[in-house]
Amino acid sequence: QVQLVESGGGLVQAGGSLRLSCAASGRTFSNYVVGWFRQAPGKEREFVAAVSRGGGYADYSDSVRGRFTISTDNAKNTVYLQMNSLKPEDTAVYYCAATESAIATLRSLYRYWGQGTQVTVSS
Repeated sequence: QVQLVESGGGLVQAGGSLRLSCAASGRTFSNYVVGWFRQAPGKEREFVAAVSRGGGYADYSDSVRGRFTISTDNAKNTVYLQMNSLKPEDTAVYYCAATESAIATLRSLYRYWGQGTQVTVSS
């Protein structure tokens, strides 16, 4: 089992950047595919990005591809989401999640979830 804790959220102006962190305890991240999801008020939780075990492959939603980068630091047992060129529509609670399945965009395939961190982008 793995426990996940997100950090790094905050308030930023449009065009700015933030880096979210997802720290794991328990089993190491190398055993899991790790994803980031987000949920805006009144909307469904949606896939943002995911990285394979070991960090060799990543997948992104169309809405963030080219602006966000997911990466891993296995020594720190941490996964990052670097968010650049932020837009007001990126405002949401961002969640880190882990799955023992193959890399996936479906929320239902992720078994372990963090508590979320708020990202607010002002126009």
